[in-house]
Amino acid sequence: MIEFFFDCSSPWTYLAFHNIQPLAKEFGAEISWRPILVGGIFNTVNPSVYAVREKPVPLKVEYMKKDLANWARSAGLAIKMPPTVFPVNSVKAMRGCIWLGKDMVPFARAVFEAYWGGDKDISRDAVLTEICRSVGVDPKKFFAGISEQAIKDQLKANTDEIIARGGFRHAHHLHRQDRHLFRQRPDAADP
Repeated sequence: MIEFFFDCSSPWTYLAFHNIQPLAKEFGAEISWRPILVGGIFNTVNPSVYAVREKPVPLKVEYMKKDLANWARSAGLAIKMPPTVFPVNSVKAMRGCIWLGKDMVPFARAVFEAYWGGDKDISRDAVLTEICRSVGVDPKKFFAGISEQAIKDQLKANTDEIIARGGFRHAHHLHRQDRHLFRQRPDAADP
């Protein structure tokens, strides 16, 4: 079983989300999808991210853009870095993943692609409505569902859990009773 903790607001997670699925299939592993809020992680254990955003190192920024573009091209994905709205508030989208439960993957894929490939602001209700319709989810039920306290609580619990288990960045993939905490990079593999 692979536990995939993810937030659609992370570019590396966008790539990892697409790459982990064929890898899991190849090895016959199931994926347990675990939506989180990466901002909650940063606020709790990695606030240095904000300092880097305030005073970016130009060479590092250019390298990261090139690296992301190369990995996206390798995966056959479009990516715009940074998107027009970055960072983005992904709370509603991630609550939507929780609310959809076992049916979250098509929605999550559509959210990732809208944000990273389509440069759409996934914090906006109109964009989420469009995404819901594109994957056959009733927008009215979606917005009612993501307002439920149990959904909010589960998203917070997932975020708190990954922090308690040592997570401090974007995507984390846990495998084999936590013996391997994979990096957020899409090339991270089980040794």
